[in-house]
Amino acid sequence: MTPVRPGPSGPSELREALESLKPTFLRVFWFSVLASLLVLMPSWYMLEVYDRVVNSRNHLTLTMLTLILLAAFVLMEVLEWARAEMMTAAGIAFDTRLRDRVFTAMFEANLRKLPGATAQPMNDLRTIREFLPSPALLAALEAPVSIVFLAILFAIHPVLGWSALVGALVQALIGWLNERGTKPPLVMANRIAIEAQQYADGSLRNAQVIESMGMIKDIHRRWMVKQRMFLNLQAVASDKAGVWQALGKFTSITLSSALLGLGAWLLLRNDLRGGGGMMIVGSILGGRVLQPALVVVGQWRSVVNFRDAWRRLDQMLSFLPPPAETMKLPAPRGALVVEGLMAGAPNSQAMILRGVQFAVSPGEAVAVVGPSASGKTTLARLLVGLWPAASGKVRLDGVDVFTWDKSQLGPHIGYLPQGIELFDGTIAENIARFGQVEPHKVEAAAKLVGVHEFILALPQGYDTPVGHEGAVLSGGQRQRIALARALYGDPVFVVLDEPNSSLDDAGDAALASAVTEMKKRGTTFVVMTHRTSILAVVDKMLVLRDGQAQAFGPRDEVLQAIARAAQAHAQQAPARPANPFTAAVA
Repeated sequence: MTPVRPGPSGPSELREALESLKPTFLRVFWFSVLASLLVLMPSWYMLEVYDRVVNSRNHLTLTMLTLILLAAFVLMEVLEWARAEMMTAAGIAFDTRLRDRVFTAMFEANLRKLPGATAQPMNDLRTIREFLPSPALLAALEAPVSIVFLAILFAIHPVLGWSALVGALVQALIGWLNERGTKPPLVMANRIAIEAQQYADGSLRNAQVIESMGMIKDIHRRWMVKQRMFLNLQAVASDKAGVWQALGKFTSITLSSALLGLGAWLLLRNDLRGGGGMMIVGSILGGRVLQPALVVVGQWRSVVNFRDAWRRLDQMLSFLPPPAETMKLPAPRGALVVEGLMAGAPNSQAMILRGVQFAVSPGEAVAVVGPSASGKTTLARLLVGLWPAASGKVRLDGVDVFTWDKSQLGPHIGYLPQGIELFDGTIAENIARFGQVEPHKVEAAAKLVGVHEFILALPQGYDTPVGHEGAVLSGGQRQRIALARALYGDPVFVVLDEPNSSLDDAGDAALASAVTEMKKRGTTFVVMTHRTSILAVVDKMLVLRDGQAQAFGPRDEVLQAIARAAQAHAQQAPARPANPFTAAVA
């Protein structure tokens, strides 16, 4: 059943995840309102002391007022702690909801050669999670309280209200200018920082080549160019942000003093409601009106990082929507049909395979031969559903392999790519595909490829860690363990891309024996190869050249056809190779 996937215009998963936290945001908002109002307690305390205590000289009144103030301070700190904890919990809930989705989307982006095929999406998710309890967002939640303070200032006197409003507009202008001035260098700095990290990761993966051929200085120089560009752009953005932050602080301090002076002027005119104490209240409220904007400007880098992370992650998730749930299909039997396959690398218009079609019955083995760049690896990737076809289908038991849910299909498929990758873990975990390790199945797969005795000879046996990317093993050992992984659990369909490229004669014999044994169990094999040793155990051959099928059929018939073609060419050009297999792959 083909899953229906929503297009990029579907609902934003990030926005939906954020909206699910709305109850938390509402609680934090009301906590912020109450905490902000409690900031007025020192002003209230001062006015009450001047009005009640100084005039009455009553110690009990002073004590009670002080206790009320201390209780307000304790409550304010509890509210601050509570809202920080709630926002931290909201960030964790946001991460929990999306981390599996982001992780799988990264893999799909890698398979389709799309942007985001690195660890950057996980870093973006972390940036968003860490922004939720940040001072910038908490300050933004306090912004509505500024309107209350502004209304109080207007109630005290319109002059004070309009002055605070002008100050708020100036602060907003400073924030806009800060955004306009810092956005280009910050965006560019973030992009170059990602490129520098990817370059460094690639260099580490090829450390042996770099070290052996003395390339470290030149590689380091190229990395330093990117790093310097990043640091210079970040310094430019920091300098500009520092200027606007200083202007914001200047505006806040100036407004507080200006409101105090205006209050005194109004008091001298007998035009200030509430008396002299309102001068100080107006000054304090004016500072609180600008406080949220001041914090946001000061934390602008985190705001920009959050915005860029959100944009990148939202774009990737929108372009790679999750597959719809599909009906569970019965286990395949291994009947393979390739129908008019036209395909190239993802996001490339160039066709690598053109019109390839053939069929394989369960329990048969097919050798795919051809010169380099004939399309063998591309065909292998399409056969296991890694790449989509431009046209045509790869069907296993009549079902399109590309659309088949890989969590259902994967256990029934074995795949050995040309580039061997083992993962950090034990040998047993790698063979068992990092699922539940069933010792008898692991040993059966290892014995099948003739690596059981070698593993037992290791100090920790099957519990031996393979190291990062299998670093503790030789190339041939990695290939045989990866082959055991491909054959683990008796899959019904196995694709092997150059499975004997790193094998010695014993490894070749073990591979041939494994193919023969599993064919008896009904497993279908497709083997891409340049070597003749595997031909003895295959039933059919497919010859590829320039992405097209030159010949397909029973092995002996194809070899005879190749031999006749080679003889014809040899008569015209004696220097041509006479070996039929060599002629096919040359």
